[in-house]
Amino acid sequence: MSNVELARSLFDAFEAGDAEAAKAVCADTMTGSQNGGPAMGLATILGFAVAVKKAAPDFRYEEISCQASDSGFVEEHRVRASFGQHGDLDLIVCIVADVRDGKIAALREYFDPTGAASLRKALGG
Repeated sequence: MSNVELARSLFDAFEAGDAEAAKAVCADTMTGSQNGGPAMGLATILGFAVAVKKAAPDFRYEEISCQASDSGFVEEHRVRASFGQHGDLDLIVCIVADVRDGKIAALREYFDPTGAASLRKALGG
């Protein structure tokens, strides 16, 4: 599977709220971070993705642009969702990922945190 195909598989799984499908394309030791914050392990990332999908059944990615890099992939996308009384999410995100041995080993996500207010409210944080 190419690095771009790995990206698509991961984000399709997140969009569906399918932790098992996401786990299948990730290294067991995968880490992720948001805006340079502390590293999160795979279980935390998968739990967050499932919680978001439960809070916003229409969670989706739009305007996707993904390019392979020497070490993985870089993807820009717009994250859209409705959190009912907590408002709508419309967030432009850039992901830089490392791929090792055919699995996603690290994700670094960058976005303007002010745009994530509805998400924080919906998830109670």
